[in-house]
Amino acid sequence: MSDTTLTTLSGLTWDHPRGYGPLERLSRDGAPVRWTRQPLHGFESEPIHDLARRHDLLVIDHPGLGAAVRHSALRPVDSLLDADELMAIRAAGVGASYDSYSLDGTQWALPIDAAAQVSVIRPDRFSGPPPATWAEVAQTVRTTPTALCLGGPHAFLMFSAICVAAGEEPGRTPDGYVSRDIGRAVFELMAELAGHSDRGLAGADPIGVLAAMEGDDGPAYCPLVYGYVNYQGTLRAGSAPAWTPDGRPGSVLGGTGVAVSAYCARPDLAARELRRLVSPRVQREVFPASGGQPAALAAWTDPGVNAAAHGFYREIASTVAAAWVRPRFDGFIGFQATASRLLREALLDGSPPDRTLDGIDERFRAAREGASR
Repeated sequence: MSDTTLTTLSGLTWDHPRGYGPLERLSRDGAPVRWTRQPLHGFESEPIHDLARRHDLLVIDHPGLGAAVRHSALRPVDSLLDADELMAIRAAGVGASYDSYSLDGTQWALPIDAAAQVSVIRPDRFSGPPPATWAEVAQTVRTTPTALCLGGPHAFLMFSAICVAAGEEPGRTPDGYVSRDIGRAVFELMAELAGHSDRGLAGADPIGVLAAMEGDDGPAYCPLVYGYVNYQGTLRAGSAPAWTPDGRPGSVLGGTGVAVSAYCARPDLAARELRRLVSPRVQREVFPASGGQPAALAAWTDPGVNAAAHGFYREIASTVAAAWVRPRFDGFIGFQATASRLLREALLDGSPPDRTLDGIDERFRAAREGASR
């Protein structure tokens, strides 16, 4: 039931300038939302359906949709905006950002931030463009100070991205996560790269890796890490590597969307705020100027936005457009965390691939079966 006496919404976003900068700027300019910041790990440790009881608007990752929908935690966006509006928002987005927040025929959030894994170099320590294929990456890491992003879910996300580059989107085989031939080839490649990479950063997340690369003695190259426009000064982002020349860049879609809690007492205010956040002006002007990373294609192709961001959007747009969308069933987040831990431990211990791949397949089957019950 709507409560028209409430004039301010409560919102939750993540504790990084990219996550809170544009939102807090809009609030200072009069938007009726009081935003709370939460560390990234908080979103992983506390499910959306618990957070939705305390906040009207939630900045979310699309892989958590399954659990949120099962617990009836979100209000369908279809019930707040009309079909023509939604079609226009979808057409204005980068890659599959809009579709990633659709589940079971319902739109549950709108994209406000688009991202994917890309390659990153420190240009003052790395001559020439980054390697275009994974074979070239394997040669480059032998002579170049390199970091792999393996912390948290990122070992698994790197594995998944390289599988995509090698020609197989994960989760489509009946017996497991990926076919054994592809899985083994990708694992062995990652093991080779890990042997030539900075082990001190093996547990770091993208922010940790990129911050280290900015340091005086940091790595000069990371072949695959989620791109952050905030670091496109000292560093330079480029396309994710492909498996073959002119092949598909292997990358897993990231970014964030804004969702409305099922418990929100002012859905009319929430709908107005959704429209504001995805509007061309806010996406093209407010987000880039406030440390954000917009989800609208018009911002990504804008010459002025790219000039201010040292070409960040132009250089990685094709990778984001081709990025793979993860499954979103209830239980996928837990599977992702476990699979990443198995991969990271095996890569750092020098374990052979099959035992780890067996463990990933077994857990994926269990998670998928659990979601279908």
